[in-house]
Amino acid sequence: MGRWTVARGMPSTKALETVVLSLGGSVFRTGTGDAEYLRKLAALLRGVAVRARLVVTTGGGRTARDYIELGRELGLTDVELDEVGIDVTRLHARLLAALLGPPVPPVPAGSIAEAVRESHRGTTVVLGGTEPGHTTDGVAALLATRLRAVRLVNATSVSGLFDRDPRKDPKAVRIDRIGWEEFRARLVGLGRARPGQEFVFDQLGAELLARARIPIYIVDGRDLAELESALLGRAFQGTRVE
Repeated sequence: MGRWTVARGMPSTKALETVVLSLGGSVFRTGTGDAEYLRKLAALLRGVAVRARLVVTTGGGRTARDYIELGRELGLTDVELDEVGIDVTRLHARLLAALLGPPVPPVPAGSIAEAVRESHRGTTVVLGGTEPGHTTDGVAALLATRLRAVRLVNATSVSGLFDRDPRKDPKAVRIDRIGWEEFRARLVGLGRARPGQEFVFDQLGAELLARARIPIYIVDGRDLAELESALLGRAFQGTRVE
């Protein structure tokens, strides 16, 4: 068996499409049923990894924001605040990697280059942030372009992109499909993200994906049936940016 083979009887990763999952920290840890959710998520990802070469980035969510807010009160610089947030994303990545188990490396990749090398070895890759100034969405986008992914799935705390914040306005309408030009215009209108700030998607990442013509599928990450459909390229309830 060559190094590209995933497991006995499984197809070579050379024959598999690459899919990148950006798992938002707000999905990873909510404070309600997290252990059960993560166990089911790990089982889902193991199943998807049989049919696609899988790369997963994990965000920091509320935990990172709490530490960043404390650091801001203590007078830390934006670079230092980013580094605090990155440490939280890597903790989340380590938990998920441990749940997935071998052959996923127990210590998540610390850089884009390392993650690319691990992916080429034929294993599922899990990682958090890499360096200050890059969100985990941005890291996911960089990996998607480097690995020529067929799609990037953005798992969030809501079921897609809406015309208004659905958490504040129950009449908000989900946008099922949106073109790159309109999507990028929405991101530009939000301004530059600060450490710990929640954004629809990383602006730089969106630019990279648009140029590479890699679609973004935005889906409720806690709805595992819809998440699985999005990862496998099936019809799903959410938003397609393409």
